[in-house]
Amino acid sequence: MTKEHAGLFTREGAQVPLQGVEVTGELLGGHARVRVRQRYLNDSQRPIEAVYTFPLPSDGTLSAFSMTCAGRRVEGIVKEREEAFRAYDDAVTAGHGAALLDEERSNVFTAQVGNLLPNEETIIEVEFLQAVTAEEGSVRWMLPTLVAPRYIPGNAAGDRTGHGSAEPTSRVPDADRISPPIGQVHYGLRMDLLVDLGREVIVESPSHAITVTRESGTRARVSFSRGEVSLDRDLVLSLRSSDSSAVFTPLATHRKGDKPGTFALTVVPDLLGIASAPPKQEVIFLVDVSGSMDGESLPQAQAALRLCLRHLREGDRFNVIAFESSFRSFQPLPVPFTQRMLEEADRWVAALRADGGTELLGPMQAAARTAPDGVLVLLTDGQVGNEEEILRAVLAERKSARVYSFGIGTNVSDALLRDMAKQTGGDVEFIHPGERIDDKVVAQFSRALAPRVTDIQVTFEGIEGTELAPAELPTMVDGVPWTLLGRYPTPGTGKVTLRGRSGREPFALTVNVNFLAESDRPAVEKLWAAERIKSWEAAGLTGRRAESMKKRIVDLAVEHQIVTRYTSFVVVEERTGDRRASGQPETRVVPVNAPAGWAMFGTQKNEEAEAAPVVQRPGARRRGGPQQPVMPAPGAPMRIPAPAPMAAAPSMASAGGPPPPPAPLEDSAPSFESRRMVSKSSQAPDLAKKKGGGLLGAIFGGASRKEKDSLAAPEFYDDDAPGDGMALEQEESTLERSRDVASHGAGAEALLGRQLANGLWAGTGSGPEPVQQARATALALLELLREGITSSHALHGAQVKKAVEALLTLASQLTGSPDVAELALGVAWLVAAGPRTRGRIEQAAKPLAGLNGRLGNDAELRQHVDTLAAR
Repeated sequence: MTKEHAGLFTREGAQVPLQGVEVTGELLGGHARVRVRQRYLNDSQRPIEAVYTFPLPSDGTLSAFSMTCAGRRVEGIVKEREEAFRAYDDAVTAGHGAALLDEERSNVFTAQVGNLLPNEETIIEVEFLQAVTAEEGSVRWMLPTLVAPRYIPGNAAGDRTGHGSAEPTSRVPDADRISPPIGQVHYGLRMDLLVDLGREVIVESPSHAITVTRESGTRARVSFSRGEVSLDRDLVLSLRSSDSSAVFTPLATHRKGDKPGTFALTVVPDLLGIASAPPKQEVIFLVDVSGSMDGESLPQAQAALRLCLRHLREGDRFNVIAFESSFRSFQPLPVPFTQRMLEEADRWVAALRADGGTELLGPMQAAARTAPDGVLVLLTDGQVGNEEEILRAVLAERKSARVYSFGIGTNVSDALLRDMAKQTGGDVEFIHPGERIDDKVVAQFSRALAPRVTDIQVTFEGIEGTELAPAELPTMVDGVPWTLLGRYPTPGTGKVTLRGRSGREPFALTVNVNFLAESDRPAVEKLWAAERIKSWEAAGLTGRRAESMKKRIVDLAVEHQIVTRYTSFVVVEERTGDRRASGQPETRVVPVNAPAGWAMFGTQKNEEAEAAPVVQRPGARRRGGPQQPVMPAPGAPMRIPAPAPMAAAPSMASAGGPPPPPAPLEDSAPSFESRRMVSKSSQAPDLAKKKGGGLLGAIFGGASRKEKDSLAAPEFYDDDAPGDGMALEQEESTLERSRDVASHGAGAEALLGRQLANGLWAGTGSGPEPVQQARATALALLELLREGITSSHALHGAQVKKAVEALLTLASQLTGSPDVAELALGVAWLVAAGPRTRGRIEQAAKPLAGLNGRLGNDAELRQHVDTLAAR
């Protein structure tokens, strides 16, 4: 960094000592070991103390903390939080060098670096271990880069203990510790990551322009094309490979000497044998329309919500709640999902506008109260300060309701979203500008409807397992990796049996295991301790038991050197002579960037536009104008647009569009002006419908494609991915051919717009209604097929899959019309690429002589259905 860039000043006119941040580390197999280096330089003539609040992934486990100054590196140690602070404060007061690392939230940390000497450089290094999840041979890794402003509700109350710009409130007592000041920041971020998944991978980024340098074998290094970038958006890397044959390792262990060993057992449950038709559900969508969603995030949420609605089935009930400082509903109560309601909801959602604070408590309570046994789908950037209050309220209102979240935008605070998913049996997906959203929406709804096993109990035979984590075993979901961690006093071989219930049916799964006498996997032990601590922190104890639990947490955290809300890293450099400072250093708080893409800060211009090809969004607006979901031309892969310059647009009413949303039905908070959007103040891997590795299994290998095909998500969403023989190049070629027919998009869009909510198309003419609907649906799918639109289409695939499912349900009613049955099932085969769906079609087609022998020959089958369609 040049000397000019070092000339950064705080609001008070003092020079900022932080010179730059560098991310180094390794993505090996399915885990990340990452080091975040902060470089400080004191250009003044007296010692100073730097205070920097920064984010780390909420699912990361800190493994080391160090300080390097005057060429000397000193390792930090974990102590009880107040003890660590006293050690830091005593060292600084005595003139020594010191650094302290506190956890404010699971994804927000504060580094204090004391007695930075004049003209001396100091390096602070934070190392963390993070499990990442493999999906169909690909890995998604995300690193947050700034603590974004959060909505801070409540009245001012309590004393300040931090250096943030917000005051503590009755509802967010630590607001001053999670609100770093926003400023004109010139220090930047550099990256040097080693990637080696054991096979050739393609490395891409929807967030930044990157350079990939190939090294020997399967190794590659990843850096920013510009060398240095702003810390104003999450860093997202996608690593994909056409070779998804990595061996899945269900058991990993760590044991040294005579000490107890630690194990991580991961299974990918196959529950299709006990699957039944998914019951009708009540689904409440909650979409964030607060000021932090203005800019690019709201169109992202609208596009995701549009796809969500199209995954509902006829008979489901739904509602949409839009929230900011207050909240309002699409309908007063949940309504049945019909074609008319779908169209009305589309118009209502398209008219949403962003403004106000993120008052999430009221709408989440209302949704959980309305659908205590339903599904809650939350679309937000998660930038709230009262996470614990919201989580407690949701858990108090729900019975068996599950929360599925979409983290939207360039800066997502993931802590609340992950906690709600974990404690309700739901899940979370993250959507960065430039990323395709259709796969993520499909994955979420696959999990929401998937068979599951509850009330799980574990028994050991021949070996002993103790101190299991999580303490309350989570629900098993079909096709989703499930991980159990624990200790074993002695090595040996035996069996682990998992028992539970899927609906009314009993479930049991037995796994043969070998607990090794010697094994060097220290990550297993570290992650076991972190998971056990998380379970203890979530226990919600009070009184003397809470104090006892706090001591238990501190003891385990200190033993395994883990930072928690009760423990901190501290490092002290003993100094002598001229290097020992006198007097108290001047404290300087490091400001952070305004988040990229947030129109409220005027940062919606995309400075990284070349990072990923995107579909530009016409008619974009500044605050107050209309916003439309992003709809690329048919055949083009759907991507959320990267941030782009905003332009004003005419109002929806003057343009003759749909009316604005109805007036608020209920206010959950005063207006934004009387609330606080803190203007200075905070991320896990996707769990897709077919994944290998899970929380810990991914660290040690990913499931093979063949294994995952047999352990896939429920058939309603099926695997529309290409079959085993279709390589990535063929997939991309198919997309290119699809783009060639984009000029016919208007006809395809109109045809899809006439699809009924049950997935069929209305038929006319003679014959029973099922026959008419089957023929009309087959002809519609055949027309879409001619346009290149199948179940694997980026935007319209969900609607095609719904139609195929509807035809399979209708097939039993077509026995009197074999020609129509052959047409319907033949076309269904042609548009459904997934092997499992094709297997069901093949089963349904067995009585039909005209399809015998043709289902394996697409060219002959296409000729046959064209003949049937012409009759």
